[in-house]
Amino acid sequence: MVNFKEDEELHVLNHSCAHLMAQAVKHLYPQAKFWVGPVVDEGFYYDMDLGDAVLNDEDIAAIEKEMKKVAKTGAKIYRREISKAEAEEMFKDDPYKLDLISNMEDGTITCYDQGDFTDLCRGPHVDNVKLCRNFKLIKHSGVYWKGDAEKQVLQRVYGVCFPEAEQLEEHLKLLEEAKERDHRKIGKDMELFMVDDLVGRGLPMYLPKGQLVWQELENYIRQKELRLNYQHVLTPSVGSVELYKTSGHWDHYKENMFPAMEVEGESYVLRPMNCPHHMRIYANKPHSYRELPIRLAEIAHDYRFEASGTLKGIERARHFCQNDSHIFCTPDQIETEVKGVCDLIFDTYKDFGITDYRCILSLRDPADTKKYHPDDEMWNTAEDALRKVLNDIGIEFTEEIGEAAFYGPKLDVNVKPAIGNEITLSTCQLDFCLPAKFELTYTDTDGSKKTPVVLHRAILGSLDRFMAYILEETKGNLPLWLAPVQVKVLPIKNDDDDLNVYSKSVVDALKDAGVRVEFDDRSEKFGYKMREAQIAKVPYIVVLGKNEEEAKQISYRLHGEQGTTTVGFDEFVTLVTDEIVSKKL
Repeated sequence: MVNFKEDEELHVLNHSCAHLMAQAVKHLYPQAKFWVGPVVDEGFYYDMDLGDAVLNDEDIAAIEKEMKKVAKTGAKIYRREISKAEAEEMFKDDPYKLDLISNMEDGTITCYDQGDFTDLCRGPHVDNVKLCRNFKLIKHSGVYWKGDAEKQVLQRVYGVCFPEAEQLEEHLKLLEEAKERDHRKIGKDMELFMVDDLVGRGLPMYLPKGQLVWQELENYIRQKELRLNYQHVLTPSVGSVELYKTSGHWDHYKENMFPAMEVEGESYVLRPMNCPHHMRIYANKPHSYRELPIRLAEIAHDYRFEASGTLKGIERARHFCQNDSHIFCTPDQIETEVKGVCDLIFDTYKDFGITDYRCILSLRDPADTKKYHPDDEMWNTAEDALRKVLNDIGIEFTEEIGEAAFYGPKLDVNVKPAIGNEITLSTCQLDFCLPAKFELTYTDTDGSKKTPVVLHRAILGSLDRFMAYILEETKGNLPLWLAPVQVKVLPIKNDDDDLNVYSKSVVDALKDAGVRVEFDDRSEKFGYKMREAQIAKVPYIVVLGKNEEEAKQISYRLHGEQGTTTVGFDEFVTLVTDEIVSKKL
């Protein structure tokens, strides 16, 4: 999807359209006062104070109509330079503009005139309002002025504008597709998770069906790790401030952590990551080179204080569960272990049909002494080592400065979702820093004490984000093994005792075979129950009538299809269980 901020032509056009919208709003709401109207990744918005008026969908339609009327005038847009004093006089009755002006330096200020409307702006703008005619207002909401809950609530209206009508139409189709794929909508339709303001923003709660999906993902990755000799541990979701001072997170990551809690004279924090805990587990007893590598793994609950504006369902939240691991190894084992991590990443992607991804070697920015641990020799050694390993094992990658963890470089694997910008799912970080900070050692072949190297790695990343990604990729049409309800049984008539007995025997047999099955014996109309099953995206919908009961057969319909298939009961059980076991996509 296009990025309006990065495309220069679209940037100018959309900012001009923001002014067109403000002009139309001023016509309809003469009392309107305006705050800011920037171009953002997805188009533009304008924040406005409309007094007691609160916009609804009908109001938005009226604003669009007025915008089209203004655009037809073809009014020229003129740039004008005025002094700060003139600007203050021009907007003397507008506290929002006066606030903006007060933060401007003395000297020339630019404003733009178009017909009967003037607004402060650095520009540039298009030549005339007619060029802004291919627009659409997308959504609206209430926002606090300057994001301060103590200040006035403003009306924010978002829109998009394109040079050609065909481009706008195509973009609106993509937006509609994005809406259908939004994991928050899918999660609500399928009853997977919820967010409750009383519990707290950014703290999603998994409903019974969502927990089933989450558990299947955990079981999947846990079994893969067990086959590769990972050892699973369980550690608390809090840690002492001293723990994070030792690791360096307190100095480099504190702004992303929840505030410290004082308990009996000690300070604790909700943990943002798990490496400090795992370092202490390694340090619990002496180790020999013969034991290495040691692969500690955990599905761990973590907490990060994300800004409220960045929160998005389970994709970005303040509580999430990482598929985390820390591999303690000797320097000679780095290449083998990195290769093993990469093999696990790409094997997992193959299982889920993920093909659109790219690998990035994320390096530090040497000029940023605040973000990164200050040890040039350590950084050069770590970056050279990871770069060499990736080249040696044949991983194609690009390099990005300033994206490393504060303690070391990393391999990030970014996927391109069906909608939105790419996201990082998997990561493998090479760390010479934290093992030294925690004074970790192993006894080497000559009896001397050496410091191990640590690989921080996450395959699914966070289970929450991975689930969001899969929901959006599949539109909620999960593969059978992952679906929360795999089969739904719908008897055609609920008042037939013989049919209900047969239906229940089918349900019991499927449960005995390990299938997640629901029996809908409500007295609702059959068509209504079928639509509900379709909305819930149940892969197999079993329809049972007298013919099936008498022949001891099963008629089933696959999600998204209209026709039904009739097979023997035993054949159906085998069909479903084989598909589950094979994890067929």
